[in-house]
Amino acid sequence: MEPFPIIHTNFWDAVLAVPSVIILTQIFKMTFPIPKALIPTLANVLGLFISIFISHPNNIWAGIFMGFFYGNAAVGVYASLKTSYIAFKRRKRKSSYAKA
Repeated sequence: MEPFPIIHTNFWDAVLAVPSVIILTQIFKMTFPIPKALIPTLANVLGLFISIFISHPNNIWAGIFMGFFYGNAAVGVYASLKTSYIAFKRRKRKSSYAKA
């Protein structure tokens, strides 16, 4: 039996690939009428494309694994930023009401 493949993560994975997936997903959302339910799927497809063809072109299994990582990490970062922004707006609105 063959051992698990060794997957090396690097600077590209954390700082460039995930934000690239976020940006490309946002561009697709602004350009095409994509239903909200399909946005995470789009992020995963973009993550797979970037990982298989750019980041890990010589190792298909590493490309598939890291592609899902890129897509899911991008969805998580976007959801976290959106939730934090909404909470910040609500807190700011409550504090402005308290001053008035």
